[in-house]
Amino acid sequence: MANYPNSYYAATLNSKLETNPLPQNLEVETCIIGGGYAGLMTALSLIERGHTNVAVIEKHKVGYGCSGRNGGFVFGGYSLGPRKLIKQVGEAKAKELYDLTIEGVNLIRERVKKYNIDCDLVDEGVLWANWFKDQSLLLDEQAFMRDKMGTEWQYIEPEALREQLKTDRYHGALFEPNAMHFHPLNYARGIAKQIQSQGGQVFEDCAVTDIDYKSATKIIKTVNGNIKAKNVVLSGGGYIGDLCKPVANSILPIATYVMTTEPLGDDLQNYINTQAAVYDTRFAFDYYRPLKDTRILWGGRINANTKKPKDLDHILRHDLAKVFPELKDVKVDYNWQGWMGYARHQMAQIGELAPNVWYGIGFGGHGVAPTTTAGEILAAAITKQNDTYKNFQPWGLPWNGGPFGPIAAQMSYWWYELKDWMKEKTE
Repeated sequence: MANYPNSYYAATLNSKLETNPLPQNLEVETCIIGGGYAGLMTALSLIERGHTNVAVIEKHKVGYGCSGRNGGFVFGGYSLGPRKLIKQVGEAKAKELYDLTIEGVNLIRERVKKYNIDCDLVDEGVLWANWFKDQSLLLDEQAFMRDKMGTEWQYIEPEALREQLKTDRYHGALFEPNAMHFHPLNYARGIAKQIQSQGGQVFEDCAVTDIDYKSATKIIKTVNGNIKAKNVVLSGGGYIGDLCKPVANSILPIATYVMTTEPLGDDLQNYINTQAAVYDTRFAFDYYRPLKDTRILWGGRINANTKKPKDLDHILRHDLAKVFPELKDVKVDYNWQGWMGYARHQMAQIGELAPNVWYGIGFGGHGVAPTTTAGEILAAAITKQNDTYKNFQPWGLPWNGGPFGPIAAQMSYWWYELKDWMKEKTE
């Protein structure tokens, strides 16, 4: 569809979203900047609490950024792993933070059902497949997640895994049952329709140029007119640009890549004989899942250079062939990239910048459930229901490193990639 980057998701949109042009001098109680998951979920969470005088302002189209381009995985956790969370805030607080994202997973499941959102939801779990031969990696993680996070992941032996994933590449797996996958763009648009149907407003093609957020009534300046609001929420992800320097300067846009194969028909089960989504145990992992029309959606790699590689289909097909060598010449029908919003500390950034000025940003490629969590937290703060957002204060909005940020991020990624390679070679 026009106005979205060419992707499998854009080509398989299943409904129209009608939005009106911004009226001159709109006044709302809450103005949310960014029509991705963080913004949409905050709007819906406010509306579900009876706070319906809400406007979502999107520079492009709803779900234009990574919210409409991601792998479609729905599971708990943040970009910052639970072991590091424990080191930083202790076991009790880390489990509390992790549990918030599990509540996010459950809320997504509830909303798809409650609002009848047609987004190809497959509620069949996620497999964490072991790239390395050492089984202790899986058993340690299983015990850790059970004992520290209260989450039961099931161990799958290598022989049993080969019944589900027809490859010799992996050595066992952990199965996370309370996880899902779906069509992320159709989900985003389904949520936007709910916002509209319950009294909220959504404005597309409406770039924000400036925000006066220091006075009691906030003025949001856009290319199409000004908006007055009591509350402002900033949620532009990797696409926030220079808007609101304290928030924008904490975010590093990082590119990641996705493709879909041609439909494989009955041959799909010769490679993937499960409905679960899959990712592996490397730092620089691949992630993939079977689609309802028998394609394989495959993603991976990250790059601080946000330009799309010219030979992206070859790069990703090469990665696919490491796992399924018989697919080395498979036709790639779609390939695309998206910019994730990373913070230096890798933790979601949820909080208050100034009185009644809120942000939900920096989900770092693990955003589907945590953006839902952020929406609940921000809505609860704005409606003065609770102050759960204070749990995220330890991380704040650190500087992204300016021109040195992308270099540091790329060097770090290459270092972890090298460690993966060395571990593989020494086995």
